Amino acid sequence: MNRTALLLATTGLLALTAAVVGLPRQKDTSHTLAQPGEAPTGVVLPLATAKNGPVTLEGKLSGAYLITGPSEAYAVLTVRADKPREQTRVPVSLALVIDRSGSMRGQKLADAKQAARLLVQQLGAEDRLALVHYGSDVRVFPSQQVTEEVRQQMLAFVDTIEDAGATNISGGLQAAAQQLLPYVEHFRVSRILLLSDGQPTEGLVEDSELLKLADTYQHQGMTVSGLGVGDEFNERLMRGLAEQGGGFYGYIQDSEKLGEIVRRELEQAAGTLARGVELRLELPEGVGEAEVMGVPARREGNSRVVRLYDLAGGQDAQVVVKLTLDLGASPGADRGVLGVRLRYQDVEAARPVETYLPLAAKVTDDEALVRANLDQDVRVHAVRALGAREMQAAAEEMKRGNRQKALGMLDNARALFGSSASALAGELADVDRTKAAYLNAQDETSVKREALQLHRKSLKTFGQNNSYGTD
Repeated sequence: MNRTALLLATTGLLALTAAVVGLPRQKDTSHTLAQPGEAPTGVVLPLATAKNGPVTLEGKLSGAYLITGPSEAYAVLTVRADKPREQTRVPVSLALVIDRSGSMRGQKLADAKQAARLLVQQLGAEDRLALVHYGSDVRVFPSQQVTEEVRQQMLAFVDTIEDAGATNISGGLQAAAQQLLPYVEHFRVSRILLLSDGQPTEGLVEDSELLKLADTYQHQGMTVSGLGVGDEFNERLMRGLAEQGGGFYGYIQDSEKLGEIVRRELEQAAGTLARGVELRLELPEGVGEAEVMGVPARREGNSRVVRLYDLAGGQDAQVVVKLTLDLGASPGADRGVLGVRLRYQDVEAARPVETYLPLAAKVTDDEALVRANLDQDVRVHAVRALGAREMQAAAEEMKRGNRQKALGMLDNARALFGSSASALAGELADVDRTKAAYLNAQDETSVKREALQLHRKSLKTFGQNNSYGTD
């Protein structure tokens, strides 16, 4: 998106408050929404940047001034990996885990087996691959280099998979980790890829227990990605495994798209420059809360910690943060309102890296001065995040069958995005397509598919680029 488009966009940011269906009736203390008749400021603040290793941290606040007393503000942070320096992909060590439980019977298992064949065909003798499939029990083809002879053995192993038993996801993940762990130090990238409908019935069955496994493996140097199979998969669990494991997630809806999804997963894994990527948001006095929009964050004292996915060359992740402030006057001096600490493992150099970026603004009791110095870029990003939150909520209501609530939230999102047809045209089109498809959906399966697509689109709108889809 170019800067001109962003500047033009703000001319359309109308006062979207109680007039918008379903939005909370509260005072806008963040100055995010334009007041009636308010002209755009034309202000674009410089980005603050910090770089150490192959990843750059960028950020800025929603304005050059903040109001004294209680208020809100936004920060936009971008973590960006350098473009790859190597033209050929690096070797990878992978473990593919296939759910063969009874719930995978039919097309779902056929799709999972076809994905396995595609992955086996794309790897070479410089790569290692382990194959795991599970029902109640777990069976393993041990990690080996993918020579032509081994490739044929792996394909034969895949052909023998038949649906049987319950769903022991934890057993499958644990077996995969055991296969990868001896080789972690020898490969820049080690990754577990789970193919499942994500409905555990044996072993560890609580989401929290499975997410803890993924978190453990991530700290041991193994990334976890999850690919849901079929229309009934546990999207929350599969996404959570990817978030805790630093990997990617998505779902197989169309068998014809399998090759593309497997290819993208392999390319992302092989091109990884930074793993274990984490943002630590440090809140000084006067900052009561930092809401990370659309991304899980955990509290650690007066900090909020955001785990991001592994970054391949040229890839980025964006985080929009809503800050709750209560600032005293500080005449003439910049007032620090957010300290951002980026930590990650430099894959190429095999070393931990830390970068720090402080964000500050001047404090005033002149509201007109605050509004006159609002950053147009951040303002649009904030409105985009607010709309994405409505999209995500609409997807949840669609899955629950709450038609009117879902439509109301889609209307909320459309009103927010529609206030700027120039900068947010893509998001607006996504909502319009979703609403039309939702209204035309003839059965429960079609509704669930639209909900999954909308949820994935909301994550991309939040600035997260670690999901695969089949649209």
